[in-house]
Amino acid sequence: MEKYMTMKYLPIDSELFIKNRSKFVAQMIPNSIAVFNSNDIFSTGADSTLPFHQHRNIFYLSGVDQEESILVICPNAKHEAHREILFLKETNDHIAIWEGAKLNKKQATETSGVKTIYWLEEFDTVFESLMADAQVLYFNNNNHYRQAVEMETREDRFIKTVKEKFSNHKIEPNFPIMEALRGIKEPEEIALIQTACEITEKGFKRVLGFVKPGVMEYEIEAEYAHEFLKNRSKGFAYTPIIGSGYNACVLHYIENNQKCKAGDMLLMDVGAEYANYSSDMTRTIPVSGRFTDRQKAVYQAVLNVKNEATKMLLPGTIWEDYHVEVGKLMTSELLGLGLIDKADVQNEDPKWPAYKKYFMHGTSHHMGLDTHDFGALKSPMQESMVFTVEPGIYIPEEKMGIRLEDDVVIQSHGAPLNLMKNIPIEIDEIETFMNA
Repeated sequence: MEKYMTMKYLPIDSELFIKNRSKFVAQMIPNSIAVFNSNDIFSTGADSTLPFHQHRNIFYLSGVDQEESILVICPNAKHEAHREILFLKETNDHIAIWEGAKLNKKQATETSGVKTIYWLEEFDTVFESLMADAQVLYFNNNNHYRQAVEMETREDRFIKTVKEKFSNHKIEPNFPIMEALRGIKEPEEIALIQTACEITEKGFKRVLGFVKPGVMEYEIEAEYAHEFLKNRSKGFAYTPIIGSGYNACVLHYIENNQKCKAGDMLLMDVGAEYANYSSDMTRTIPVSGRFTDRQKAVYQAVLNVKNEATKMLLPGTIWEDYHVEVGKLMTSELLGLGLIDKADVQNEDPKWPAYKKYFMHGTSHHMGLDTHDFGALKSPMQESMVFTVEPGIYIPEEKMGIRLEDDVVIQSHGAPLNLMKNIPIEIDEIETFMNA
């Protein structure tokens, strides 16, 4: 019998979420309880809402991709059935007609591996009984180094209530645990990221045959969207950057509303999501289908840095030291291009080296459920971490920006596994595809 599906993506084996919960429980202190709330649904005005995006932590631990869900983990609960509980919105005929059926209890267990499922209306009573025997509550917080939190979340409201009703309990953030766990991917997670990368590959190859002088940046965006959606993706893992000419020098250019002109380079920072997992690709191509000699030189310099930087992503590498070494690689390439000279390097400010004039952002970040995923950055890199590698050179005076980016998995031995190895990147590959 075919497994019940609630999403575009194919069902994920619940063993992944069982493993993830087991790892989380192993890090909890005795007599503690952890609660994970779903994200809110956000209104845009009148009766319209934004598409629902599940909170990554509750998805990581349960696979439940439904609003108003709550996961409770209480390993020392007196009743074994209460050591893992999912609380779900109970469906009814009205909801089924207007929104579609929600998970029933059996389907929730099949999805998550959690055996005890209650309806939301039972949460307060059950939670209070569990708190009576717990001393510490782990709350679901986001201390990511690039966090963007400008609104009160469902989690924030829950914590306010807990502090008022259970003032004698100790409140602990779960972020240190989640950051360490989510940074190291299980094989099933790497397979999902690989699928996202393969969908991105299909989009890029489609676009290579579409781009020509005169097309609009948003038309290119539409080509990606078409290919992503028809391959079980919800769409873009992040807001796509499709910038031609000078626009490629604006790092977070997302307007995508200009015409691509003959002779321009076109930078596309685009990635498909799949089953809430991200891919993150950047490719830069000549709008006319052929690189000029200057474009080839700058492009090859960026590719050289990317290839050498990738080799450094090994177990034991320190993220901060890695970026210093990448800076040395880029300095050498910029000297070769004549963009900086030896005097610029000799007189540089150590806090803002000379190469930063043309390459001002970082080279790698964790990637997974979030495009800039949770993951340790101060401790040595470990096997099964997934990183981007994305150097770039931006020359506003030449109206040219070139960035190249792949997603790689750190392996126990040897070079990282490139999840985007089949996405064209060499100069001759790009030209061949564009002129086929």
